[in-house]
Amino acid sequence: MTLTAEPQPRANLWPGLDQAPTAGIAARIAERLFRSAIARLDVTVRLEHPDGRTETLGRGGPGIVVERPAELFARLGKDQLIGFGEAYLTGAWSEEGDPSDGGLGAFLTVLAAEISTLVPRPLQRLRAMVVTKMPRTHRGSRAHAQDNIAHHYDLSNGLFEAFLDPTLSYSSALFEDLATAQTEDFAAAQHRKIDRLLDQAGVTSGTRVLEIGTGWGELAVRAAARGATVRTITLSVEQQQLARERIAAAGYADRVQVDLCDYRALLDEPAQAYDAVVSVEMIEAVGAAYWPTYFRTLDHVLAPGGRVAIQAITMPHDRMLATRSTHTFITRYIFPGGALPSVRAIEETIAQHTSLQVVDDLAIGAHYAATLRRWDQAFLAARDRVAALGFDETFVRMWHFYLDYCRAGFAADYINVRQLTFERTDRETR
Repeated sequence: MTLTAEPQPRANLWPGLDQAPTAGIAARIAERLFRSAIARLDVTVRLEHPDGRTETLGRGGPGIVVERPAELFARLGKDQLIGFGEAYLTGAWSEEGDPSDGGLGAFLTVLAAEISTLVPRPLQRLRAMVVTKMPRTHRGSRAHAQDNIAHHYDLSNGLFEAFLDPTLSYSSALFEDLATAQTEDFAAAQHRKIDRLLDQAGVTSGTRVLEIGTGWGELAVRAAARGATVRTITLSVEQQQLARERIAAAGYADRVQVDLCDYRALLDEPAQAYDAVVSVEMIEAVGAAYWPTYFRTLDHVLAPGGRVAIQAITMPHDRMLATRSTHTFITRYIFPGGALPSVRAIEETIAQHTSLQVVDDLAIGAHYAATLRRWDQAFLAARDRVAALGFDETFVRMWHFYLDYCRAGFAADYINVRQLTFERTDRETR
C-alpha cells in the first residue's frame, strides 16, 4: 500500500530556535559542569573556538564536535538537557563522522549510563529550582489528549512509512537473536512481538478483543487472523484512516472496528465486555496523573477470566520520581505530555485502584535499542523522501537526535520496555 501526504511546512514547530540565549552566569556554571562531567567519561568532545583553537575533552571514545561552544553552554545554562538537544538541532554541535554510522547514539549511550552522576549530588538537590516544569497544557486530560497525540502521530502517515518496516509497527520488535538483530527480517520480529502479546492475552478464535492504541492496525489484523473480533481505539485521525484501509485490504473489515475514542470513554460503557485487552506502548502518553484511570479502565472492560497484556516503556522508580514533572526534550519536541512509569508505580497503582495483578513480566529493552538503530538508519536513508513531504533539515536533525537519544536510554539500561500480563484477583472491581 502506498501512502500519500500533502507536503507540509514544519518550521512553526520551533519558533525562536535560531535565537541563542544570552551567555551569562548560568552559561558559565553549565560550562564548568559540562567540562567536569566529560573529563570523567569515555567520550571525546572537540571544542572549536572562534579564535581557531581546538580543545579536546574526555578520556577517548565516541566523539562530537562543538562548533559553537558559547551557544552550547548558553543553551545548557538556560534549559539543561532540552538546551543540549536544541544545540544539536541548530548545528552548534554534531557527531563526528557520518550520522548513519551510529556515533551519536554511541556518544549518548555513555552519557545515559552515567546520567545520575553527571551533575554532582549536592547540586542535584537544587534540581526542582532549576528544571523547567511540564506545561499544564500538555497534561493528558480529555481537553488536551487528542492535541498531544496529533502533535506526533498526525504529522504524516508518509513520514512513518519512510522508516518503519512493512507492518508499520511503531514499537519495539522482539528479535530471534540480538546478535543478528540488524539483519533479521524486521517484519517477522515485529510479528513475534505482537504474537507473544496475543498469546499472553489468550487471544484465539471467538475471543472478544479490545486494543487501546491502534497504531496502524497490524495487531488488530493479527488478532482477527486468529478468528477474534476486535475493537481498537485511537485518538489519531491519520492512524484511524490508514488502519481502516489496511484492515480492509487484509480482508478483516468485518472483524475489526476502529474507533476514534478516548480510553476514558470506555468507563461509561458496559463493564466486562472483552475477553482480552491489549495495549502497546500507549501508557507512555497517558500521563502520571491519569495512570489510575487508565488501569481502572482496563479492569472495567475485562470479562471474568480474561487477561490484559500491555507493552510499556518503564524507568527505575527513583528516576521516575525525580523526573516525573520535568519538561524534557522529548516532551517539548516529540511527545507532549509523555511520562514513563516504573514497574513499582504500575504495581502500586493497580493494587490501589483495580482488582488486577501482574502475572508475567518480560523485559526486552535491548531489543528496543536494536529496533531504534534500524529505524534511525532507515530514517536517514530516506531523508530525501522526508524532505519531499515538506519536512525541513531541522526536523531531520530533531528526529535523528530523538531516535538516537531513545536508543541510548535502552542501550544504557536507563529505561526499559516490558511486556506485562495482568489477571484479575479474587477481589471485586473497585
